[in-house]
Amino acid sequence: MTEPDAMILHTERLTIRPFVASDLDDIHAILNAAFGEVPHTERVEWLDWTISNYTALARLFQPPYGDRAITLTESGMLIGAVGLVPSFGPFDVVLSDRPTGLFTPEMGLFWALGEAHRGYGYATEAARALITFAFETLKLKRIVAMTEYDNTPSIRVIERLGMTVHHNPNPTPEWFQVVGVLANPAITLG
Repeated sequence: MTEPDAMILHTERLTIRPFVASDLDDIHAILNAAFGEVPHTERVEWLDWTISNYTALARLFQPPYGDRAITLTESGMLIGAVGLVPSFGPFDVVLSDRPTGLFTPEMGLFWALGEAHRGYGYATEAARALITFAFETLKLKRIVAMTEYDNTPSIRVIERLGMTVHHNPNPTPEWFQVVGVLANPAITLG
């Protein structure tokens, strides 16, 4: 697939890069604020695993799954995370006229920003850079993003990315409420 260092992406205002051990305190605070408190030791384990995965997945010729740091290019300040993640869910419930409810894998898009950096378009900018990488470099057919009904800011990001927004008609799974889907534009050009 790609070497880990190839996953350094640049946008007008942002640098998206692999996490390093010295990012621990900043990303711990950001993710705790976004998703709830977890013990510091768990975040250490997650960051170690994340960093190890960059090399392990590349050696196995697998997609560069995992989170990357979002930093402000000008200052280098870490402001959030964005990543390509395995997404497993009943996607045919929202994508098929004949849903089975069976779970299938998709490549998902993840983002989280520190509170002070929300509302400036950074999530959309970072996610768009990752989508471009996934479509142009990885030749991905489509990408998905999932969120909850009440996560209006993330739904707005999904919409700004040009994703088609689908709502799960079923009450479960509870984490599979709103699904954004974006097909690689090469499909429509072909």
